[in-house]
Amino acid sequence: MAFETNVFINCPFDDDYLPLLRPLLFCILDLGFEPRIALETLNSAEPRITKIMRMIQESQFGIHDLSRLRAQAPGEFYRMNMPFELGLDVGCREFAGGVWASKKCLILEAERYRFQAAISDLSNSDIAVHGNEPADVVTEVRNWLNAQADLNAVGPARIWGRFTDFMAANYDKMTANGFSDRDIVKLPIGELITHMKLWLTTN
Repeated sequence: MAFETNVFINCPFDDDYLPLLRPLLFCILDLGFEPRIALETLNSAEPRITKIMRMIQESQFGIHDLSRLRAQAPGEFYRMNMPFELGLDVGCREFAGGVWASKKCLILEAERYRFQAAISDLSNSDIAVHGNEPADVVTEVRNWLNAQADLNAVGPARIWGRFTDFMAANYDKMTANGFSDRDIVKLPIGELITHMKLWLTTN
């Protein structure tokens, strides 16, 4: 996997985020890039922070979704993993030198300006807003990668259509192979990425 095509993904891993994560992964793959995410492999022997730092170093691009930063219930803490990993990515670009000076980051949010109350250091940064809409995730990621890598890529609507085609075909294939609806929802991310890659080779 080449540094120039790796895209590090920093996002929540809860079930509520899956409807956004699936099209995010598909969009990256459909544009010819390689998503790098901590859940791509299940290896308890490697500390998660070590894996994350390695992936950041191996990726020219980073997508950081801060839309789940805020605590959801009384007594909950802010979810600080995402801003922490964003800081690691920015720090790698600013201080490592060499090829890492070319690193680029996209910050995603559900609402414009909301996160700035918690991270005022980024108050002048450009934020892409998806409004918790899966199709808008595709639009923002496609537009950003297209601009940063000078792709002349197809439009977001076509990528979204291909994603929905994949989801339907993958559901039929997996149910035919003995997977229940719950099994499909709980499919490990690494396995989902493999299914996407296989579909994209023939579609």
